[in-house]
Amino acid sequence: MTKAFIIAEAGVNHNGSIELAKKLVDKAIHAGCDAVKFQTFKAENVVSKVAEKAEYQKKNTDSKESQLEMIKKLELSFDDFAELKRYCDNCGIIFLSSPFDIESVDFLANLGVKYFKIPSGEIVNLPLLRRINFCRKRVILSTGMATIEEIDAAMKALSSCEISLLHCTTEYPCPYDEVNLKAIQTLKNRFNLTVGYSDHTEGIEIPVAAVTMGATIVEKHFTLDKNMDGPDHKASLEPHELRQMVSAIRNVEKAMGNGEKIPSKSELKNISIVRKSIVAKRDIKKGEIFSEENLTTKRSGNGISPMQWDEIIGTFALKDYLEDELI
Repeated sequence: MTKAFIIAEAGVNHNGSIELAKKLVDKAIHAGCDAVKFQTFKAENVVSKVAEKAEYQKKNTDSKESQLEMIKKLELSFDDFAELKRYCDNCGIIFLSSPFDIESVDFLANLGVKYFKIPSGEIVNLPLLRRINFCRKRVILSTGMATIEEIDAAMKALSSCEISLLHCTTEYPCPYDEVNLKAIQTLKNRFNLTVGYSDHTEGIEIPVAAVTMGATIVEKHFTLDKNMDGPDHKASLEPHELRQMVSAIRNVEKAMGNGEKIPSKSELKNISIVRKSIVAKRDIKKGEIFSEENLTTKRSGNGISPMQWDEIIGTFALKDYLEDELI
């Protein structure tokens, strides 16, 4: 089985501090993730002055401030991201960031990012999609809130890019009964592309389950501390939980196997111990006819298999047998 590409979604959980962002990179590396992802934007290019906050944002931040004021506090400069990219490169982890405006697309392209990760909210932003398409880089496209028709339209706009899709439910935290993991297979069957899963549920069970459903990319929000101020911390994993998730995914990948039903290497040594053989139920004399009265099955399994019972019943004993002796 191909190992899932695991993205630690730092997002804006650095709270506008590059030092916190670097600590998030360190934790993603320690957890064993393949990539760490941030969000690149100029707040004024993304949010209007009159835009309202989402309910989860109102709940987790100052309810009096506007969405623009909140986002502005979570912004890192382009120079910060250039420094973060160098930091990730030196540490051996892939740097990713989602662009939320065209200026940020151009910046990330010039920075030399390996992939463009397009967030769910931008899947219907045609000007942004066209700018990304112009860059001709690989794309990981989240599909939260999207219909099949909207995904089709986005893919047409990204026709010059190699695309992977992420199933996603855009709610923080996402209710378990709205996850719809079966949509992973729907996307694979419909688009014949690499499909992964971007998770917003609490805990680690659902992203692990997504791997068993065929997800080959897994993205999960994480934070240094769920109690920090900010919109996304409470719906994120803490570092020890992120490490547990990665470990669980890697264990599940090992457990998936190749689907061939044969005894495993470790099972072979147990066959003779746990299976049974045909043995004498009591002492049997030479020439006596084998029957259900003088034969039974017991461990160990290094004699005649009980599956040959009908072949043995009715034949003659060629020697004397003691009770429990293998036939």
